[in-house]
Amino acid sequence: MTRIPRIPPFIGTTRSRSPAGFHAAVFGAPHGTPYPGIDNRIHATAPDAFRRALGEDGEWLDHWDFDIGGPLLADGTCRIADLGNLPTKSKDGKGNRKLIEAQTRKILAAGAVPLIFGGDDSIPIPFIAGFSGSSPLTILQIDAHIDWRDERYGEKFGFSSTMRRASEQAHVWRIVQVGARGLGSAREAEVRHAKQWGAHIFTSRHVHHNGLKDILDTIPPDSDCLITLDCDALDTSEMPAVAHPSPGGLTYMQVVDLIAGVAAKARIAGFTMVEFAPKKDRDGASAYTAARIAANIIGHIARQI
Repeated sequence: MTRIPRIPPFIGTTRSRSPAGFHAAVFGAPHGTPYPGIDNRIHATAPDAFRRALGEDGEWLDHWDFDIGGPLLADGTCRIADLGNLPTKSKDGKGNRKLIEAQTRKILAAGAVPLIFGGDDSIPIPFIAGFSGSSPLTILQIDAHIDWRDERYGEKFGFSSTMRRASEQAHVWRIVQVGARGLGSAREAEVRHAKQWGAHIFTSRHVHHNGLKDILDTIPPDSDCLITLDCDALDTSEMPAVAHPSPGGLTYMQVVDLIAGVAAKARIAGFTMVEFAPKKDRDGASAYTAARIAANIIGHIARQI
């Protein structure tokens, strides 16, 4: 059972305890699978930070959104629930994974598109697992790190293993990764394993020099695409509020243009947004930027129903 937040629901959504009767549903997962000695609580208040960031914007849903090319919810027939935050616990990785997967399955069973706000980047592992038994998925990971570690500190379900675990799930048939730069969480063996599996890896440098066409060409038309966004994919100038910032990242406009390009040829089947560190967001600008990306996702979902 989820806790309904005492703050505005995320923009365009309605507070609800159930996804039944909705086209999409947002929920928060403050904690994922912890590593020994690494504090995963730095991301715990991120879901509510995103809700607060667009609290006032929710009063203007009938206004033109120039990112989307019309009102956020199109003709207004799309109904999106905000299910609140799951009662995750900082050190209970197994329990947290169970909660996240169960909530994802519940939303899908209701015929809705699930959207999750983390939390750290281990959260997409059970979220993606919740899609098993559904149509084959293309995973689009937008991230500064490729996350192909088999284990770290003896833990196989932590935030360095997200795409490795995704690659082992039978319903995941394509992985496209965008934004890697610097020390992208991988040793030579992880890069080799990712490429041997068939992952399409596009660095941040590739995006800056070549644009998005090559990336969008790897997204199959009319496919189901699950988009997972790690906030550190964005450049530090636009997104300093992350655990591991590095220079040379993507811009807000590159990210929303990539999402728009995917939405133009495929169906957005799910979305995760992770690795936001609210205590590093001194003026609220980073939360607003991240929340606006999620709002773009909602705008495109409203146009695919």
